Amino acid sequence: MFESLSDRLGKIFDGLRGRGALNAADVDAAMREIRRALIEADVSLEVVRAFVEQVRERAVGAEVTRSVTPGQQVVKIVNDELVQVLGSDAVTIDLNAPAPVTLLMVGLQGSGKTTTTAKIAKRLKDRQKKKVLLASLDTRRPAAMEQLRVLGEQVGVDTLPIVSTETPVEIARRAEREGRLGGYDVLILDTAGRTHVDEELMVETVSIKDIAHPHEILLVVDALTGQDAINVARSFDTRLDVTGIVMTRVDGDGRGGAALSMRAATGKPIKLIGVGEKMDALEDFHPSRIADRILGMGDIVSLVEKAAEHVTAEDAAKMAKKLKKGSFDFDDLRSQLTQMKKMGGMGGLMSMMPGAGQLKKAMAGANIDEKVFDRQIAIINSMTKKERAEPDLLNASRRKRIAAGAGVEVSEINKLAKQHRQMADMMKKVSKGGMGALGGMFGGKMGGMLGGMPDLGKMDPKQLEQMARQAGINPEQLKGLPSADLPMTDKLPTDVGSLLKSSGGPALPGLGGAPRFPGLPGLGKKK
Repeated sequence: MFESLSDRLGKIFDGLRGRGALNAADVDAAMREIRRALIEADVSLEVVRAFVEQVRERAVGAEVTRSVTPGQQVVKIVNDELVQVLGSDAVTIDLNAPAPVTLLMVGLQGSGKTTTTAKIAKRLKDRQKKKVLLASLDTRRPAAMEQLRVLGEQVGVDTLPIVSTETPVEIARRAEREGRLGGYDVLILDTAGRTHVDEELMVETVSIKDIAHPHEILLVVDALTGQDAINVARSFDTRLDVTGIVMTRVDGDGRGGAALSMRAATGKPIKLIGVGEKMDALEDFHPSRIADRILGMGDIVSLVEKAAEHVTAEDAAKMAKKLKKGSFDFDDLRSQLTQMKKMGGMGGLMSMMPGAGQLKKAMAGANIDEKVFDRQIAIINSMTKKERAEPDLLNASRRKRIAAGAGVEVSEINKLAKQHRQMADMMKKVSKGGMGALGGMFGGKMGGMLGGMPDLGKMDPKQLEQMARQAGINPEQLKGLPSADLPMTDKLPTDVGSLLKSSGGPALPGLGGAPRFPGLPGLGKKK
C-alpha cells in the first residue's frame, strides 16, 4: 500500500545521501518534495504541516555531526517522525477484564467489519486459546447475520443463534447473557454500518454501547478511504470514545495516507491491519516496522516472525535430520516451495527486504513470474512417489510423461531438475564438511575463516580465553554472552543515541529525543 510514497521518498533521499553537506536551501527543497509526496499519498493536510515543520526544525542547525553525513541524518529524522506519527509503540487488543471481555466493532458499511470480526475471533482462538462468541447486531443489511454465521463456522467459532424479530439492543442483551452463561472468554459484537456517518447510526451504536459495556471499541476503517477516513474516525471517537483502530485492505493499492494521518489526528492507536482476504491475513500494527518499510529499510523482524508461523518445529527437525545425512529429494523441494507460497510468495518476501523498491524493479526487469511456484509444485505432484524420492530415475521418457501430466514443456522439467540438483549438491557439501565446506562455497577469505574454525562447544574455558586474548578481546567482556555463566538480560536500545551512549561513544544530538507535533491529539503538545 505504501509503494508510491516509498518510491517518492526514496528518490528524495537518494539525492540527499550523495551530498557531503546540506545547506538550508537543500533542506527546504527536500521538505517541499516531502510535503508534496505526503499530500499525494492522501495524508491529512494538518498532519503534513506538523510533520514537515518538525523535520525542518531537527534537520537545520544543531543536527550536523561528524560521524553521520547530513543526508543520512535527514533520513533518520524523517524515520523518527514517521514512527511518531504512526504511534511509537505497538498496541495490542486488551483482554485484561472479567470474562466475557466484550469487543464492539464499529465503522461504515463496506469497511470490512464482519470479515474483520471473524479474523479477530480466529486469531484469539488460535493464538491465545480463547473461547469466543460472535454476535451480529446488523438487522438492516440483508444476510449480514447469515454472513457472520458462515464465517464463524469457517473459523471454528460459536455464533449467537439468529432471532429475526429482535432489535440490535435486544440482541446485545441476549449476547451478553449467553456469553456469561456459556463460559465464553470473549464476546465480539458486530454492529451495523451506513454508507456515511449519520445521527441514526450513532444513536443506535451509543445505545448498544450502554447495554454491552464493551472493554474495547474497535473502529474498522478501509485504508482506501483516503482523507475522509480521518473525519469518520473523529465522528465515531467523539460519540463512542473509540479505544483502537483496525485498518482493512492494507494490501490494496491505496496510497497509505489514512494510516499516516489516523493516529496523529485522533490520538487512538492502530491495533491491527488486514493484509488480505484469507482469515489469517491479519497482523499486529508495528509503527517502527511500517516506517522502515515506507523508507525502504525493510522489515526483517516481520519476515522472521512470518517464517516462524509457517515452519513448524517438526518440519525444521525433519529438515535438519535430512541435512545431516546430505539427502534432499523432490518432496523436500516441494515442502520449501509450499512454505514460500504461504509466506506471500516472492513479492511478499521482497516487500520486507531492505531496498524493496529496487528489488521489485529488478524482478520486473527480469520478468520473474510469481506463479512459478505453482507450476513447480504441479510438476513435482505429477511425479510418482518413487521418482520424488529418487530424482536420478528421471530419464527422457519419464520427463515427457511428467510434462504432459503437469501441462508444461519438458524444458520446465529440466530447469526444475537442475535447480534441485544444485540444492542437493549444496546440502551434501554442508553435511560432509560442515561450516568449512559452506564457507568454501563462498570462496576467498570467508571460506578460509569458516574452514579453519574449531568446534567451540568441545573446547574448555581456558582454550576459549586464550583464543579471545589472541584476537585482542578481554575475556571478561565475554561473560555477558548467553553461553557464559551469566544470562543476557539487557536488550539493545532501539534509539541510535541511546545505543551510542551505552557503547561509551559520543551521543549524536541529531538522533535522540522524542519529537512532538503541535495541536494533534495523538502526539502531544509542542514544548
